[in-house]
Amino acid sequence: MLHGDRGQFPAVRAALAALLLTLAAPASASPATDRAAILATIGRMEAAWNRGDFVGYMAGFKKPDVVFVSGGKFQDGWQGTLDHYIRDHGANAGTRGHLHFSDMTVDLLSPTAAMLVGRYRLERTGRVTEGVNTRLFKKISGRWLITLNHVSAYDLTPAPSAPAAR
Repeated sequence: MLHGDRGQFPAVRAALAALLLTLAAPASASPATDRAAILATIGRMEAAWNRGDFVGYMAGFKKPDVVFVSGGKFQDGWQGTLDHYIRDHGANAGTRGHLHFSDMTVDLLSPTAAMLVGRYRLERTGRVTEGVNTRLFKKISGRWLITLNHVSAYDLTPAPSAPAAR
C-alpha cells in the first residue's frame, strides 16, 4: 500500500469513525436506571422536607422557571414557591409536618422527558393533607429535574376555624 493512497479501505475507515463517535458519545441510561434516578430525586426531596431543608427540597425542581400549579392557581416560579414553603411551613416542625410520597408511577416519554404520577401525605399538627402529584421531568445535564408540578390535594382533618360569631 502506498502512503498516499487512503481510498483503498473506505468501509473500514467509516466503521472506525462510527465506532469512535459511539464511544465518544455520552452513554444513554437504561429505562430502569432513569426511573431509579427519578425516584431517588423524589426520595431526596422527601428527606429534605422532613428535616426542614426547603432549599434541599426545591433542588429537585428546575430553577428558575419551573411551573407549579396548586389549588387551581399558578405559583410564582421556583423562588416564589420556596418563599411560600418557608412562610407557610417553616415556623417549626409542626407547621412543616411530615411528608411522604407513595404509589409513584414513572412513565418515560423520551430519553430526556418523563412523567411521574403519585400520591403524597403531609401530616401537620392538627391537619392531615393527602393528594396527587403529577410531575413532568426533564433530563438536563444528566440530572432529572421537575419542570412542571401539579398538585391536587384534600384535607383529611379539617383545618382549625375561627369560632362562629354570635
